[in-house]
Amino acid sequence: MQLEGKKALITGADSGIGQAIAILYAQEGADVVISYGHDRAGAEETANGVRQHGRCAEIIQAELEDPQAAQALFAQAAGALGQIDILVNNAGTGPAEQEAQKDPLDDFIRVITVDLISPFALCQAAARHMVERGKGAIINVTSVHEEIPGSGAAYDAAKAGLRNVTRSMVKELAPKGVRINNIAPGMIATPMTEERLKDPEQAKQSGESIPMGRPGLPLEVANVALFLASDAASYVTGSSYFVDGGLMQTRGGA
Repeated sequence: MQLEGKKALITGADSGIGQAIAILYAQEGADVVISYGHDRAGAEETANGVRQHGRCAEIIQAELEDPQAAQALFAQAAGALGQIDILVNNAGTGPAEQEAQKDPLDDFIRVITVDLISPFALCQAAARHMVERGKGAIINVTSVHEEIPGSGAAYDAAKAGLRNVTRSMVKELAPKGVRINNIAPGMIATPMTEERLKDPEQAKQSGESIPMGRPGLPLEVANVALFLASDAASYVTGSSYFVDGGLMQTRGGA
């Protein structure tokens, strides 16, 4: 088992990518704190999946629209499991309006808070905890939109900002045994993309833009998160891993 005895906090673990990561981590020997915003039933489903692998699952509700709730979440998680070895900042939200000129300021602030400020607060709390212990791994789930625009100014700005939070923290954390990396998914079949993928025209457009011709699966992102959390990635820090079926290569990106 690649994560035997590890303790992980995963935000947005009530569905999609976060749920897949939580269950895969449990399969590989980790106990998991499942953080969710509103979907308690989804969080319970994830917890059941974790426990089926014989691991401990703790559920904590946190409203990440409030950065102080993010700080409190980490303290609660560490208290529940005794320590946190792995933080996965997966929770995120999208804008109500993709056109920047129409996006209400309140909504822009909401997206920036959930997708950037609260993840930074969790990175900060995790870094202090992990530096004290001399080891740990932080994984920020961003998006291909950390590099290319296309999902609204607030979302694009938040994901690019989180990319640079990762880069900024590398030099101070690496000498102290803590690694920090990004996973940047493209189109993944999750509840967040469900409506788009149900629409035949939008689904066709999405498929045509992806060299592999299909959306990814949450497990395909979780597999990368497992690698980054494990000792197999012991010399990996400060990197972004694009899990996008080749999409970046069609958009002039990395």
